[in-house]
Amino acid sequence: MTKRSDYPEMSEEGLVEASRQGDVEAFEELVARHRDKIYARAYSMMRNEDQAVEMSQAAWIKGWQRLAQFSGNSSFATWLTRIAINLCLDELRKQKRNRAESIDALSERSGGVDWFLPTYEVNPTERLERGELRQRIDRALGQLSVEHRTVLILHAFEELEYKEIATRMKCSIGTVMSRLFYARRKIAVLLNGLKLEEYR
Repeated sequence: MTKRSDYPEMSEEGLVEASRQGDVEAFEELVARHRDKIYARAYSMMRNEDQAVEMSQAAWIKGWQRLAQFSGNSSFATWLTRIAINLCLDELRKQKRNRAESIDALSERSGGVDWFLPTYEVNPTERLERGELRQRIDRALGQLSVEHRTVLILHAFEELEYKEIATRMKCSIGTVMSRLFYARRKIAVLLNGLKLEEYR
């Protein structure tokens, strides 16, 4: 019988197999190893700490429930990250629909929404110490639209092909390529702008 003290020394494959047999403590070790990465990816998409925590937790629950579907073709962390990304995409689509419905309702009541502007939330994690380049990239990502930010994350960080990105985002490959081109160009401009600001 495996003792709890043995889990930190076990391979990822061993932990996954033990988890499949219903070993909750083995799965807790997987969570401990990869929770930061899963949260970071969720945050990069949601841009909100509470929502990132919620999406991360939902991904871990779904991962536990679907362990039998893990084929081992990729690492466990990659597989779980893809689950988190799909949950984030679903949530972002839901939020977009809700915003559209709210704006329509406002328009009907007020006769127009020219006065309606999105509120700006200060990102509290910007106060945390982090690498200079990572901070610049994070700030620049935050200024992209959801669509452009998502396609850049999926391609640059998750290394998904255009076809798979198009399937996940429910758009054409041409749209993916266009968004990626725009996102890269905008990030380059923003990073250059942020660099210039430091020397003013």
